[in-house]
Amino acid sequence: MKWIVACSFVLLCTAAGAADRDAPMRAARELWQKSPHGEMLTRIIPPYLEPSLLPDPASVGARLTVRYCVQCHNLASPAMHHAERWPAIVERMLPRMQGRGNLGPLMQSLMADMQAPTPADVGILTAYLQKHAQLRVEPDALPEAGRSRGWTSYTQACGQCHTLPDPQRHTRGEWPAVVARMEKNMQWMNRVIGSKADPREPQYRSDEIVGYLQKHARR
Repeated sequence: MKWIVACSFVLLCTAAGAADRDAPMRAARELWQKSPHGEMLTRIIPPYLEPSLLPDPASVGARLTVRYCVQCHNLASPAMHHAERWPAIVERMLPRMQGRGNLGPLMQSLMADMQAPTPADVGILTAYLQKHAQLRVEPDALPEAGRSRGWTSYTQACGQCHTLPDPQRHTRGEWPAVVARMEKNMQWMNRVIGSKADPREPQYRSDEIVGYLQKHARR
């Protein structure tokens, strides 16, 4: 009985912690809904990643990512870019949070409590993003490079939005859900997908992408 009570307490605390971590994202979206510029902000990055789903969500790096990044757009996954690219991206975001740059004044007028990270925060934030970044794989280094429809569909469709992940990043069983989530993101962002035929654009079949990734997935 004590074990059951203890487990229930842990589950409740975990759920409460996840809810607390997601609160800044909810608050930002509520602010955007009140602004004429809110729709622009929500469209910068798809809205499907919540703070509680970040890698190591209780870490200082994850908390800083949420604190600063959701002021201006939906939460970006550290795996969206490879490690070498993140420092330049963080550096590009700083002037906007400081009220400088092309979106700085807009951000200040929209977010009354806009915060800019301290140099120490920048270091922790960047290190966190790099630690959990996507492992960079060049298209020509992937299996079947240039020799299959699966490779072509995968590199062209998935390379639109982020660094290409290694097919061995996930198992055969994991890839279908990952591809389905990415397809949902592309639909949300009006990217090119195979469900809407247009002779002017390349069309990609998700079954080809899944088949390619499963073929070369981690065992």
